[in-house]
Amino acid sequence: MSTTTTAEVAEQDSWAGHQPLPTVKPRSERTLAIWVEQSFIQCKRLLIGWMRDPSTTIQTLVFPAATLIMFRIVLGDSIEQATGMPAIYGFVPMVMLVAAMSGSIVSALGFKAEKATGLLGRFYTMPVHRAAGLTGRLLAEAVRVLITSLFVLAVGLALGFRFWYGPAASIAMLAIPILFAIGFAVLVTALATLTEGVMLVSVVGIVQTLLMFFNSGFVPVFAYPVWLQKTVENQPMSTAIDAMRGLSYDGPIATPLWKTVAWSVGMIVVCAYPAIRGYRRAAETGA
Repeated sequence: MSTTTTAEVAEQDSWAGHQPLPTVKPRSERTLAIWVEQSFIQCKRLLIGWMRDPSTTIQTLVFPAATLIMFRIVLGDSIEQATGMPAIYGFVPMVMLVAAMSGSIVSALGFKAEKATGLLGRFYTMPVHRAAGLTGRLLAEAVRVLITSLFVLAVGLALGFRFWYGPAASIAMLAIPILFAIGFAVLVTALATLTEGVMLVSVVGIVQTLLMFFNSGFVPVFAYPVWLQKTVENQPMSTAIDAMRGLSYDGPIATPLWKTVAWSVGMIVVCAYPAIRGYRRAAETGA
């Protein structure tokens, strides 16, 4: 039973009357500042969720590291004897790119789950910038790829990988898988808005497998059949691997680098509109 006296109630009412509640200035969710702020919030949300998921941790750190070690043990010496080139400088970039593509598939499946559970629809009915969900997802992808690449690089250093051209080239090398991953993530997101989860994994898995086994990371381009060399040389993984090898060890840099940028930007330009429309459609239908 309350023991508050009438005098105390009057005193509280008097204090409340002299101390009005603070007013919050309304902000439009369409402004650039809100877009940036909420994109970082969405990015943080995804990263925290991934950190708490053991399977994502395995996919991000353990599996790429184990793959690199396996390639080095099983194929490293054979490739070095056949080509006369250190295989580790092809393995490290290749594993970074494969991990980036695999993570994009997992992220796209997470997007499908958010649609199925109604989370995307919930965000759509709230005062949240319409683009923040997609850009936040791409930012989270970039952070995930950076963490994975650094972990793979640490394992590669233990296996004999070294940088020969200083800090600037090292940073440029680490930036390549991030750029590649953003382009690939936009592509996968566009596909995720059009296909079911099983079909998405099947289609992207086939493409990823072909790119992984027909690139310059395993062996140099000249080791492939003549009729296949041009295709292998100019496919997106090969151009990225060649640029990363050139920045870390030896080989051309400018030509494979601009090809990698062209591939990545091309994926973004071609798939950005379908990804945006599909993301919005998924949010609307889930609202």
